[in-house]
Amino acid sequence: MSLTDRHSAADPTVPDGSLPSARRHRIHPAWWVAVVTFLTIIGAAGFRSTPGVLMTPLHDEFGWPMGVIGGAVSVNLVLFGLAAPFSAALMERLGIQRVIAVALVLVSAGSLLPIWMTRSWQLVLCWGVVVGLGTGAMSMGLVATVTGRWFVQRRGLVTGILTAAGATGQLVFLPVLAWLAAHHGWRSAAVVTAGAAMSVVPLVLWKLHDHPSDLGLTAYGAPAGTSVTRPPRPTGHPARLAVDTLRHAARTRVFWLLAGSFAVCGASTNGLVGTHFIPAAHDHGMPTTTAASLLALVGVFDVAGTIFSGWLTDRVDPRVLLAAYYTLRGGSLFLLPSLFSDSMHVNMLAFVLFYGLDWVATVPPTIALCRSAYGERAPIVFGWVFASHQLGAAAAALGAGLVRDHLGAYTLAWYVAGALCLAAAAMCVAITAARLSDASPRRTDAGAPDAAAAQ
Repeated sequence: MSLTDRHSAADPTVPDGSLPSARRHRIHPAWWVAVVTFLTIIGAAGFRSTPGVLMTPLHDEFGWPMGVIGGAVSVNLVLFGLAAPFSAALMERLGIQRVIAVALVLVSAGSLLPIWMTRSWQLVLCWGVVVGLGTGAMSMGLVATVTGRWFVQRRGLVTGILTAAGATGQLVFLPVLAWLAAHHGWRSAAVVTAGAAMSVVPLVLWKLHDHPSDLGLTAYGAPAGTSVTRPPRPTGHPARLAVDTLRHAARTRVFWLLAGSFAVCGASTNGLVGTHFIPAAHDHGMPTTTAASLLALVGVFDVAGTIFSGWLTDRVDPRVLLAAYYTLRGGSLFLLPSLFSDSMHVNMLAFVLFYGLDWVATVPPTIALCRSAYGERAPIVFGWVFASHQLGAAAAALGAGLVRDHLGAYTLAWYVAGALCLAAAAMCVAITAARLSDASPRRTDAGAPDAAAAQ
């Protein structure tokens, strides 16, 4: 038996054409790509922690109403979502590495420039527009693209791990930013956030390879005989590709059910709890640093909950998982107003533990449903679904701020969010009745959906 034959027999999942390259890698490069993606999302997550920590300091220094500051966050959340499908299309045309490197620079610039601002519109421009576009390129569309290209086996688990990166970033940054804002002013927290985003750029340029075929390999766990050749890139303009994908997906019932439920996910996490939990706790006399620590604990438990959700997604019907997640989340939000006090206590810790486990556990099953329904275009479709997530988050960030300004408390906002979660659970039950095979449009050679097939 020749050397090549012995390697082929030892690893039947490696096609002959990739053997010379495969022998050079003890660890499949897919795992290095996953590691760099994880660190990239953590670097971008610095800003995701910033608004909740800095809302009160900005209000105190400039006298801007919470509704105005919440409006800047709202613009960020909208663009964070709307940028996702277009960035996914750009990754199809230009490659992951280029898009993510530019996005990190945008996040760094948008985080640093506010230290010199004097007007509220400058906050909207930096926090809302610049950072919104940058973080949008590193949203869950990036996770869908990386896992779709680099993994066949362990796809759900890796999706859960990468999704948890945002929570890990929250865990790392929230207490640090809260301490810096309290002891050295909010500008020091902005500088640290900008530096964190820039520090990841060299890693992206080094290890964030675009596709397994670039290294002469197939995806991790690809079946024996899988071609090393990369599928042809879409030939149209990235913006047109994103819009055309939306047009075809929007003709399917599954898309609207996924988008509607994921909008509620955004409203009940990033928009409401992520933005307003600290100010709401402060209203009840709790120190900002204590409230920030509680929100960081959400990130601790979110890591475990999201990874476990990814593991479950490989084994359990994702539609059942989503219905359960939203029902439990809604019940916990109905209880939250009665748990606020001027100090940390056991019942609040129990809420933090539970809410953390459920925070973004919805992402792995939602990505799995998009992949099941829309195949090769799943990353772009999920980008649009994620856009609905951020529209919901933006509405909650702005709406909760207005509720606080007009009613003097956040109570109504928690109850509305709880009711919306129950509605999202009902949407997921409706998805269970849908035939996902009917939602997957046929594709042309260029990878674009066939208009005649979308029903």
